[in-house]
Amino acid sequence: MRQSIFISGAAQGIGAAIARLFYQQGYNVGIYDINETAAQHLAAQLGENAKAGRLDVAQYSDWQTALNEFVVWAGELNVLVNNAGILYSGAFEKTEIIAHHRTIDINVKGVLNGCHVALPFLKKSSFARIINLSSASAIYGQADLISYSASKFAVRGITEGLDIEWQKYGIRVLDVMPLFVQTAMVKDMDAGTIQNIGVDLKPQDIADEVFNLVNSKGTIFTQTHHPIGLKTKIMYQLSTISPQILNRLSNMLLSRK
Repeated sequence: MRQSIFISGAAQGIGAAIARLFYQQGYNVGIYDINETAAQHLAAQLGENAKAGRLDVAQYSDWQTALNEFVVWAGELNVLVNNAGILYSGAFEKTEIIAHHRTIDINVKGVLNGCHVALPFLKKSSFARIINLSSASAIYGQADLISYSASKFAVRGITEGLDIEWQKYGIRVLDVMPLFVQTAMVKDMDAGTIQNIGVDLKPQDIADEVFNLVNSKGTIFTQTHHPIGLKTKIMYQLSTISPQILNRLSNMLLSRK
């Protein structure tokens, strides 16, 4: 039986790149997004082993409907990719509070909802893995990206905790931590870090890393966090050995406009 992957926020950008790669590698692919029309269009492009549907990740009932529907179609759930996310940039106080709340609803509650609903299906599968989309913004809190950065710290914590807690079920829970990626999310972004660091990564870079993680043996020595790109890897490693004051100063410099 074909292995299956369910991807949230899969209609465009990183999610779509993941969907295309796994489809090419012989997976049954679930393309679920709040933009169902775009999701259906991508599924039609890929072929009969792709299934699309609507999913508002902030709604627990949407997850229940989507995953039940997908598992009936695919036979089992092997891989869940919590990819859906949003980003608001700019000064914290100039960003409407509803935007901060929406970031948490989608980026954090969406991951909690997905993991919670998926567990019964993953426990029954022959092979099971969860890959969460974290970010380099979870290395140190980012100016002008406050709620986004906080949401990705939450994803980092969820990943670490569940990767330990769900060992008893044989489920690895891992994350990828890219820097800025060439997607619609970073277009016209108002943050000094993107101006100073630039946008070097493409959606395919993240898709390739997700595929490698899913297909690795996943031993106890497999790390939980996976920075993507040279700049992110350097930032991640330096953050583990630098005094807190240096981490703060370096991030102040990077955030200057």
